[in-house]
Amino acid sequence: MASAVQSSLTQRWQTFAPRGSAQTQHLRASSNLACIRAISTPAVSPRKCRSLASAFRGLTSPIPSSLAFNPLRREELIHQKKSVLKRGLVKAAAAAELEAKATPPAWEGAAILPSFISIALGLAVWKAPKPAAISQQAWQLLAIFLSTITGLVLSPLPVGAWAFLGLTVTVLTKTLTFQAAFSAFTNDVIWLIVISFFFARGFVKTGLGDRVATYFVKWLGKSTLGLSYGLTVAEALIAPAMPSTTARAGGVFLPIIKSLSLAGGSKPEDGTQKKLGAYLIQNQFQAAGNSSALFLTAAAQNLLCIKLAGELGVKVPGPWLTWFKVASVPALVALLTGPLILYKIFPPESKNTPEAPGIATKRLEAMGPVTKNEWVMIGTMLLAVTLWIFGEQLGVASVVAAMLGLCVLLVFGVLKWDDCLTEKSAWDTLLWFAVLVGMSGQLNNLGLVKYMSDSVAQTLANARLSWQASFGLLQVVYFTVHYLFASQTAHVGALYSAFLAMNLAAGVPPLLAVLALGYSTNLFGALTHYSSGQAAVYFGAGYTTLPETFKLGFIMAIWNALVWTVVGGVWWKFLGLY
Repeated sequence: MASAVQSSLTQRWQTFAPRGSAQTQHLRASSNLACIRAISTPAVSPRKCRSLASAFRGLTSPIPSSLAFNPLRREELIHQKKSVLKRGLVKAAAAAELEAKATPPAWEGAAILPSFISIALGLAVWKAPKPAAISQQAWQLLAIFLSTITGLVLSPLPVGAWAFLGLTVTVLTKTLTFQAAFSAFTNDVIWLIVISFFFARGFVKTGLGDRVATYFVKWLGKSTLGLSYGLTVAEALIAPAMPSTTARAGGVFLPIIKSLSLAGGSKPEDGTQKKLGAYLIQNQFQAAGNSSALFLTAAAQNLLCIKLAGELGVKVPGPWLTWFKVASVPALVALLTGPLILYKIFPPESKNTPEAPGIATKRLEAMGPVTKNEWVMIGTMLLAVTLWIFGEQLGVASVVAAMLGLCVLLVFGVLKWDDCLTEKSAWDTLLWFAVLVGMSGQLNNLGLVKYMSDSVAQTLANARLSWQASFGLLQVVYFTVHYLFASQTAHVGALYSAFLAMNLAAGVPPLLAVLALGYSTNLFGALTHYSSGQAAVYFGAGYTTLPETFKLGFIMAIWNALVWTVVGGVWWKFLGLY
């Protein structure tokens, strides 16, 4: 608004003073300065800005042409206009400053109510009587941990900022030493997760993910159902080498789906979203959960599950291959049946999409041949995935394989160091993830996790529940409690260790408990519009309503639970997991 009024005043000055003259420059500078002071103040409303501009229209009206040959009279009139306008602008600026001072600035700090609830919960636990078997240090750390987790759910501050507050409190209260509080910042899994963000950025920057997905649209996109299967297959193929569901959603699949939807006449703005876009969005949203469960490196939270399991003494042999082998059959069945189930319960109005292959062909033509950077990206990911699969035999840790891949991308210029520095989500994740993992690890070292798991196991034993019944009950609770979380990784950091310990105490086979909880962690990412990063991306596109998202999330959760329980149960029995 300020620039618009300023521009208007400047144009009017030019009508009564010769362009380029010193007088014009002085008038323009003085009017601009006063105008900026008057209307750039945040407290001044747009209506007041318009009124200010209107008030000066008469004062800045053109000089009558009859004075063109009377220089003295013209100069006198110009001087009068200058004086009147300057006085008016100065008064307006003063009034604006007074109004700004009278208006109290809005509070920009932590949200009051969420902060109060989070802190109050921590204080309540801190002051509550502790069990005799728990040390005072463990009890204090539990209070800080619960306060931190509550803040991550309620968001009084950004996640990283609130986690840093919790970290500071642990040191300030001498609950943990500085070294113990920051011990998780050297955790190899956390750094593997950070580097995975850089890999995802490489996929988006080079356009490789977009190219792969577009090929499947070209091959399978003649019908809406075929189009959904093409996008699902592309999701599953890209997932192991692009370890971020959010990046896959926002950087690859959402742009393609929006382009196809708009071409098919499906737009949220005119109420035609159910023609095509709503179905494709929901299908891709649900597919992301199963594709992430299929591969260890398809999502950051998977890596954390393996790390936390190791801290509880459960080592997964050949983690990449074991994870894939155990997940393969139920995940593939869910991926193949998901689009058809959604097609029946949430059908698109357009059943055929004959234009889709043509759109994909034009898109591929516009991309041109595969670039050098794309080839480097392909080679790098093949190297990384190979080392992730066979690294244990070769003596190369997963994080070292990721570091090597990142070095290749930097050396060949696929990624610049500035790309890594500006990947804020990676550094934010490093901070809050390390805080949660560190607190969780210390709670385990202090014996609190074992005490809680033994207590729950005793309760289950008193109820005469078999390990199978206990396993099922704990899985259901772990899954449904995600309605309270807005992040899969936060859920893992807060609850995975505790629930795994409960499973182990109840007699559930260790490897089955580790992997089943890990798979559930991916599947509940499609429950709500806030349940994961990709949920926010897809819901934000505007193609589905809130009731539709909750309803479909619940129905598909039931279907996934059936597939993974029945098909997975048979497959896991065959593999000898129980």
